[in-house]
Amino acid sequence: MLDSPIPAILRERASLQPNDSAFTFIDYDADPDGVEETLTWGQLSQRVTTLAAELRQHAEIGDRVVIMAPQSMWYILGFLAAFEANLISVPLSTPTPGAHDERAAAVLKDCTPTVILTTSALAGEVLRYAKAADGASAPTVLEIDQLDLTVRVRRPSGSRRETPPETAYLQYTSGSTRTPAGVMVSQRNLLANFEQQVSGLLSEYGRVGPPGTTLVSWLPFYHDMGLILGICAPILGGWHSVVMSPLAFLARPARWIQQLALRPHALTAAPNFALDLAAARTTDDDIAGLDLGDVLAVVCGAERVQPVSVRRFTRRFADAGFQPKVIRPSFGLAEATLYVATHEPGEAPSVVIFDPEKLTAGVAKRTTVGTSLISYGTPDSPRVRIVDPDTRLETPAGTIGEIWVQGDNVCRGYWNKPDETEHTFRGVIAQPTDGTSNDNWLRTGDLGFTDDGELFIIGRIKDLLIVRGRNHYPDDIEATVGAVSGGRVAAISVEDDTTEQLVAIVEVKARATEEATRAKLNDVKSAVTSAISQAHGISAADLVLVAQGAIPITTSGKIRRQACAERYRQGEFIRLDA
Repeated sequence: MLDSPIPAILRERASLQPNDSAFTFIDYDADPDGVEETLTWGQLSQRVTTLAAELRQHAEIGDRVVIMAPQSMWYILGFLAAFEANLISVPLSTPTPGAHDERAAAVLKDCTPTVILTTSALAGEVLRYAKAADGASAPTVLEIDQLDLTVRVRRPSGSRRETPPETAYLQYTSGSTRTPAGVMVSQRNLLANFEQQVSGLLSEYGRVGPPGTTLVSWLPFYHDMGLILGICAPILGGWHSVVMSPLAFLARPARWIQQLALRPHALTAAPNFALDLAAARTTDDDIAGLDLGDVLAVVCGAERVQPVSVRRFTRRFADAGFQPKVIRPSFGLAEATLYVATHEPGEAPSVVIFDPEKLTAGVAKRTTVGTSLISYGTPDSPRVRIVDPDTRLETPAGTIGEIWVQGDNVCRGYWNKPDETEHTFRGVIAQPTDGTSNDNWLRTGDLGFTDDGELFIIGRIKDLLIVRGRNHYPDDIEATVGAVSGGRVAAISVEDDTTEQLVAIVEVKARATEEATRAKLNDVKSAVTSAISQAHGISAADLVLVAQGAIPITTSGKIRRQACAERYRQGEFIRLDA
């Protein structure tokens, strides 16, 4: 059982295995084949200590340090140095060049940092956001790549006797349904959630990673899954972490697959869309001679996992030895540090078919033809309950309700948001069943149910579509349409007088000629109209066909449905079918 914070564990690894590889960053911008930069545990610890000493020249215990750097070794060093310096780290994306980044501005205003860490290439953009808050000085902008971190410095003699801030870092939510809020994550939350993840993912291996376990990730460090998988878990587990940038993956998804084959006992994670992208854009030549049989797990989360995506991925890479059992559909959220539940190891993901008519009425009934949902396993630790959000009573098995979570991984609340903290983190179950405590439950805002002990996810409460008095779940409609259109889809509702109507925003790839594109659009409209009617018993008031990349998404790849609805109301989508 881990009981030391990350800085102490990092120092211990540097002492016991100083020459072992800790982190490798593969730079595909410098060379399409990739240029590797590796730091050993000894080098990592020394550079983190040096940067921490520099940070303490500009900040006091508990001050916030924002990291606005590109995905790189600099980002890793900045995040860990804030821990070492007893400061509160705030991982953030780089600002949008040449435009005002509203999310970045909102986060900086909320957390009032003392220091912003960046690189020389981005310093000009970052300086535009380094403004003084009311009654405070403007944050200092430090260019990490301009500091000589190879110079050894001694850790201040009194620093180990300092009491670190209770909050280790602020994980700002992606903002899929609201403005970003900073989740206060503690070292205790990190340790507890790591133990829960390892217990759920690696129970086949005695709940520890086999010797040589390697983390492979392209997920952005400013997203909870990318941060914990790419930076925190390797230190806690003593594993080698191999990372690349999200853009490197998007430009050529085969790079991710190749690294999974080339690294021993690879453990990785990805949202659902990445499964589709990798399956569609990885060629036979890309994986010729590669063996994926050694992959430990592909944790699939961040958005609802679609059975069709899992099938495409496993079939595409079956000839390379990929085993379906390593796909691990997982549910989690930043407010719970990351992990909540995953499908049990040893078998391929379980897919169950439910009656769609019953689902719209809030009841799950198994059938042979209907809505396919993937199982997220039987939750154990942390504790999970399904609760009626209005009555706060636990719902019977097979009844849809809000997913509530309780455990040491659940964070303290939101930074500077006491009302939201009280509502989200202090849920009280009315008349709890035996063995269930009644207070301090995390209300996830996600709808789901249990059936035969297994957890199934429906979607976000705020995204629920109510059409003609019946509940419809946008994830289901998007899966139906996506299977026909082959691209990203956003299902939203808009008001028409006093009723809600379904509108589907559908991304379509243009063809070589205008005539071919027009024919494609007509085919998609016809197929989508038929599919929605047959699968869900409703018709769309409008089908909006747009170019690829037109649908707004969060930093983790989730569809921003409320932003889609606003853009639709304002007529801001450029329609290919106009």
